[in-house]
Amino acid sequence: MSKILIVDDEKDIADLISYNLEREGFSTIKAFHGDKVLAIIKAQKPDLMILDLMLPGTNGLDICKGVRANPDIAHLPLIMLTAKSDEVDKIIGLEIGADDYITKPFSVKELIARVRTILRRVQEREKSSTKKMFEYEGLRINYESCTVRVQGRIINLSPTELKILFFLTRNPGRVYSRNQILDHVWGDDTFITDRAVDVHIRRLRSQIEKDMENPRYVLTVRGFGYKFNDV
Repeated sequence: MSKILIVDDEKDIADLISYNLEREGFSTIKAFHGDKVLAIIKAQKPDLMILDLMLPGTNGLDICKGVRANPDIAHLPLIMLTAKSDEVDKIIGLEIGADDYITKPFSVKELIARVRTILRRVQEREKSSTKKMFEYEGLRINYESCTVRVQGRIINLSPTELKILFFLTRNPGRVYSRNQILDHVWGDDTFITDRAVDVHIRRLRSQIEKDMENPRYVLTVRGFGYKFNDV
């Protein structure tokens, strides 16, 4: 049974979400203040957190940053929940590591569907992280030998292009910002700008895509970043 942490200062909303999730077979924990959320996560070890942006004490964005900065809990899937519909808030939330974003008022059925989707994606990601091979619509990757084939033809990629492809294919369907790709591929190299990601993505596409303007593997999510196609 998956355990969901609901963080919202509006008790009626937290109770509504909790009631409907428990009807669907989940267990829930509720928190109404931001200051103790990180401690609750460490103690209760939830499988996913639904986090309101506007909270008394520590706000949702700072909680999200705190989660992603802590190696012990950085993997926790997170859905940002807020009354704000401003595109800037959405971008900021995804930039700092939220897995999804939904605005109030919301459909409870949609929220539950998103919870299921993210938990399923996490399970698939855990399985794929131990896989030696990846295959999707003619693209075949051997992670151990670092070989890539498209329709049986060996593709010669640079080390950076390989790292980007490996990173995205181990997490298919998940959107990553340029900065997140920079962190995972280049690490602490401060001389690299986020536009370098665009350059390498274009080079990668030129090697593996049949039509670079209409890619089927590495997709652009306008306003956010890149993802590998949903598998």
